[in-house]
Amino acid sequence: MARGHQKIQSQQKNAKKQAEIKKSKGHDQKTAAKAALVYTCGVCKKVITMDKSDLVQKAKLAEQAERYDDMAGVMKQVTEKGEELTDEERNLLSVAYKNVVGACRSAWRVISSIEQKMKAESSDKEQIAKEYREKIESELQTICNDVLHLLDKFLIRTSSPAESQVFYLKMKGDYYRYLAEVAVGDNKTSIVDKSREAYQAAFDISKENMQPTHPIRLGLALNFSVFYYEILGSREQACELAKKAFDDAIAELDQLTEDSYKDSTLIMQLLRDNLTVSPTSFTSRPRAASCPPVNGGWGDWDR
Repeated sequence: MARGHQKIQSQQKNAKKQAEIKKSKGHDQKTAAKAALVYTCGVCKKVITMDKSDLVQKAKLAEQAERYDDMAGVMKQVTEKGEELTDEERNLLSVAYKNVVGACRSAWRVISSIEQKMKAESSDKEQIAKEYREKIESELQTICNDVLHLLDKFLIRTSSPAESQVFYLKMKGDYYRYLAEVAVGDNKTSIVDKSREAYQAAFDISKENMQPTHPIRLGLALNFSVFYYEILGSREQACELAKKAFDDAIAELDQLTEDSYKDSTLIMQLLRDNLTVSPTSFTSRPRAASCPPVNGGWGDWDR
């Protein structure tokens, strides 16, 4: 009887403990985003705490080492803390994911080209190329959806400064555009609509709150025009948007600050380069934003 009583008491204690754990779980989930990253060193077994500044420093190191997957992972952790990102932090996030997705986009273009050649030659190797292209597509979609999740859940806020709203809405338009590049059918139509909506929302805010020479506003105009040209095939709208952005910036060139001069003038150069592309030399191949247009293609901007 005594043993049975002790067993019941033990079970009651365990049940009470589990209830307390369950009760505190909700609180833990709410505060997890603000908590510092804690991990155990594999060598000395010492518990190490990384606060936000440590994570940002780690992201910078990863960028210098060109380990962009690591950089993206770290900046994802920073973003998931739920705090407003500084200008530096949001640029680190953008650069990290742009390089990760850029590698996928480049690989997809190469394999797609090979697949088309094999299809024309009726090669038995076409199926292998198709499966590999689909694998890359899946990776690209995962990356884009990760970024879009971060944007919708943590970054796009109506309470944020206009500059931040434009930056993140432009980013949303960009990543839906990357998805549209590999999408087909009704799914593509839906993705294209979401990309256009994000770009348009950013564009409206930028016109109300930012100078025509602001690099974020210029970068948005550049990428929005690329969307019209590359995704919608609307050369007239693309050129109209790009030309107006360029002309408006030229008219207020004397208002450029020293801090933004380099980025603004570079984007203006890209806008002008795109406007000088002839229809016959146009290629829909996307590219890394920091490079000049390739083979007459329209170039975008990565930040």
